[in-house]
Amino acid sequence: MYGKCTRYRAKGIPGVKDRSFDALQDAKTWLAQAQTDARRGEFVDPRDGAISLKDYIVTHWWPTQSGDPSTIERIEQRVRRHIVPHLGAQPLNAIGTEVLRHWKKRLEKDLGPTSIRLVWATLSSVLQAAVEDRRLGRNPCRSSTVGPPPAAPGRVEAWPPERVLAVREALPDRYRILLVIGAGLGLRQGEALGLSADDIDFEKEVVHVRRQIKMVRARLCFALPKGRKVRDVPLPASVARAIGQHMEQFAPIPVTLPWDDPTPAETPVEAKHRRPRTYSLLVAGRERKAIIRNYFNSYVWKPALATAGVIAALDEGTDGARVWEPSREHGFHALRHIFASEELEAGESVVSLARWLGHSDPGFTLRKYSHFLPRAGARGSAAIDVIFA
Repeated sequence: MYGKCTRYRAKGIPGVKDRSFDALQDAKTWLAQAQTDARRGEFVDPRDGAISLKDYIVTHWWPTQSGDPSTIERIEQRVRRHIVPHLGAQPLNAIGTEVLRHWKKRLEKDLGPTSIRLVWATLSSVLQAAVEDRRLGRNPCRSSTVGPPPAAPGRVEAWPPERVLAVREALPDRYRILLVIGAGLGLRQGEALGLSADDIDFEKEVVHVRRQIKMVRARLCFALPKGRKVRDVPLPASVARAIGQHMEQFAPIPVTLPWDDPTPAETPVEAKHRRPRTYSLLVAGRERKAIIRNYFNSYVWKPALATAGVIAALDEGTDGARVWEPSREHGFHALRHIFASEELEAGESVVSLARWLGHSDPGFTLRKYSHFLPRAGARGSAAIDVIFA
């Protein structure tokens, strides 16, 4: 190709775009490597990795994402807030460990370790897709020299019974049953808010956990429980009595919400799947509507925690947006820890507890709650004592 800038072109490799070079030796070297990589199925053309991260996400990655709508919404927020503003202009093949170190340092100014790990995992999934699309040779997020901050050490702690009762008494009558459901059945907050009177089988002493209430795009909807798995939980007699008394005082309220995704359907199949459904909720707000989780946490749950002395009260004169002290360990989820601790200390198996909590892996349940097992190590010590007694 004399007289046309680059003089030598390597071509003819199946699945590999032609490439031109100034020097013959460069063309031969590239050709040999490209042929080897192509035979192994490992060839990555650097020109395919020249696309910017933002363009790759918008054009190739985001249109292929599917799954739980609330999960997709959280992923979109991480990409929009923490990935594209800092890395969007970078070509894919320019994102290396040095770029990631600077990006991580920038994230640490605004986010905590847990949030950084979630954002890091999202970027890693994007770059891994680029690897599988033959735009990158490797995923730099999996480098051994740079990574997200490690998880903070520690273990969950269960509330003492006195605190449970104190918080229950501090809650308004209408909402006390939610504490009983959380601590007595181990339901997640969304599952407790979505519990229907028809889910309670007093005769068989079981509760059917069939749905949750969740927020998607600032709108409420019904959906399957986390992991999209329904389950049955044993109904203790004391919890059954509390539910019965609550239903006598506050009749279940029929509430209609879309299913799984409140956004407008684009196809007949989506419209059929998302059609509104009505359930007689065990607990509803004063306006006879489903309870919004954020409202409940700020205006019902945390005031009860403050009254019970679990967290500090708001400063006098504070109004409008109620900003409480950070108290993640005292959220509604703490009630599941109470349930888990009581079940394990009573001798229930980890496998049964995992099923009741809705965990897909009993190993996760064991790692999270193993310190609640009764007299950990005592039986082994007793066995050794028998040998040397």
